Amino acid sequence: MAIEKPSCEHGVDERWILSASSDHKPVPTMSLAWGYGNNNGPLHWHEKFTIAKDGKRQSPIDIQTKEAQYDPNLQRRPIMVNYKSEMGMELENNGHSVKAQMKEKSELRGGPLEGTYLLEQFHLHWGAENGEGSEHTIDGNKYDAELHLVHYNSKYETFAKAADKPDGLAVFGFMVKVGKSNDGFEKISKDLGNVLVKGKKCNMADKFDPSCLFSDLTAYWTYAGSLTTPPLYESVTWIVFKKAVEISQEQMDSLRLLQDSEGKSIVNNYRPPLSVGDRVVNSSFS
Repeated sequence: MAIEKPSCEHGVDERWILSASSDHKPVPTMSLAWGYGNNNGPLHWHEKFTIAKDGKRQSPIDIQTKEAQYDPNLQRRPIMVNYKSEMGMELENNGHSVKAQMKEKSELRGGPLEGTYLLEQFHLHWGAENGEGSEHTIDGNKYDAELHLVHYNSKYETFAKAADKPDGLAVFGFMVKVGKSNDGFEKISKDLGNVLVKGKKCNMADKFDPSCLFSDLTAYWTYAGSLTTPPLYESVTWIVFKKAVEISQEQMDSLRLLQDSEGKSIVNNYRPPLSVGDRVVNSSFS
């Protein structure tokens, strides 16, 4: 079905439940308040989103580096991004994270992807304290947060049409650790006070180029996976980078000031790793 108005971390409206059909596609029938609490968190998502248990390519996963298979073709087809600077980029507190929505045509090609993908939005996941917060783990090691840049396959024309297709989405995953201050992230951090409450939006005054958030796109792992939030579509080619992004402690704490629909701090907004199953994780480096 066509999704008319994506809204959530990965761009999918949370006001859906799954139909009884075997293809796990949602129908817009009633409100469903999923979250990360004891009563509505990842351990309960399967109660309405059966793909959480029945799916074969769910994300995130723990990346076992010694089991990843080096694919030399990934080096022959380097990842190429052509991101456009955003004027007045919109930040939104959607109650689960902070989301930055793109308006410009920012392109992604190469690596494990066929064709051109367009950047839709980016957001983060983080913990209540340092040492947890990433969704993917590397050899069992957790990071303080994880940055996701969500792209959709341009052949489907819109994010809504691409969201549930097997090759519909490509997501960059960057591990985030507390360290030195990040000049690019500071532009976002200083505006988070304008979106402290769920539903709040603001437009950034400064021009923002999303590529300022990272540097090295050469070393990564990639695998076939899913959205990490409901409706958990198995439509994502994950590209998880080896080099972590650093932000300062102050910048990390600014994320923890955001509030959910109950006025509580948004923290521990991550899904724990799922089984890799029979999937292969490829790497661009040996």
